[in-house]
Amino acid sequence: MVSLSWRTAVTTATAAFASVASAQTWTACNPTKRTDCSPNTALGMAINVDFTQGAVNSFNPYGGTPSYSRTDGVSFTVAKSGDSPQLTSIFYIMFGRVEITMKAAPGAGIVSSVVLQSDDLDEIDFEWLGDDNTYVQTNFFFQGKTATYDRGQFNPAHNSQNQFIKYTIDWTSEKISWYVGGTLVRVLTVNDAGGQYPQSPMQVKFGAWSGGDSANPPGTIQWAHGPTDYSQGPFSMTVKSVMVSDYSTGKSYRYGDTSGTWQSIIAEGGKVNGNLGKAGTVTVTASAVAATNTGSAGGSVPVGGIGSASGDASGSNGGSGSTTHGSIPEGWVMKPDGKIVPVGAASAMMRPPQGLLVATSLVTVALAAFVGCLA
Repeated sequence: MVSLSWRTAVTTATAAFASVASAQTWTACNPTKRTDCSPNTALGMAINVDFTQGAVNSFNPYGGTPSYSRTDGVSFTVAKSGDSPQLTSIFYIMFGRVEITMKAAPGAGIVSSVVLQSDDLDEIDFEWLGDDNTYVQTNFFFQGKTATYDRGQFNPAHNSQNQFIKYTIDWTSEKISWYVGGTLVRVLTVNDAGGQYPQSPMQVKFGAWSGGDSANPPGTIQWAHGPTDYSQGPFSMTVKSVMVSDYSTGKSYRYGDTSGTWQSIIAEGGKVNGNLGKAGTVTVTASAVAATNTGSAGGSVPVGGIGSASGDASGSNGGSGSTTHGSIPEGWVMKPDGKIVPVGAASAMMRPPQGLLVATSLVTVALAAFVGCLA
């Protein structure tokens, strides 16, 4: 049984994490503009979360309340203007892999998003537009710079609203690979990025929002293929599971200077790329045909993904972008299923029950006596 002090620690930690961020282009502290930003809580391991088993406290809800099902997992429903339900990790990864098994939400103007984003607004995305059941958009940003919108591509994702498909982002210091099912649909190398390569510690976020809402800028509504007609809803994105593997180790990640380069990141208690090569590999079953570049004709692609407006989010004083800090309370640990538990509880979960230990000892004694009699 979990003690009251443990429950209090979880409640306190959760409350600290749960400040609502309605727009996803804001950050409390941009490390490329300030030197007093808090370190990022490191995952430093791999977790595999099965949302059919319910919520886990390593992901916190914002912008609405996700609902859970024993058959489908967690759903993010947009029913009215302002709805943008999402889950955001309390941890960061410093290079790594994210695999998410999900169905995208239908509906013109409705956007389903999977976003990796850092405190200095580096970003890697998957985004699905609700009026298109055959493609997913892949995108990236560097330090929130959106002077041009030539980074996005539309990649094949057939029947994405009606079947669960596993989508994967594999991110290293050399390249980013996007997969749909077992198909490699896009690769971005450092050289391809032209000095705009995402390379700082990132949180994991996913959820649904209305890019076609009338309150959004015209460019965002156009990009989302809006406007959104809420009378045709509600519209739901569903996630069955998510696997997150951090390619680095340590307790936290800290920016060593204001450059935002991966070489400047300090893994406290560990090493950047310390898990690289130890987390398995992505199985590739095919390579997709050439993707369609979104260019500028498709409207403004919003940086920050879930529920954000378009525009340059780099800011001038370190107060732009969107990140929400959390931390693992002292004396608590992350389990492989994504649950954060007290150290003692984690140890207990890995030991057989005391009664079984006693029973095993008695059986061992009895067998020894029996063997002695035979001798």
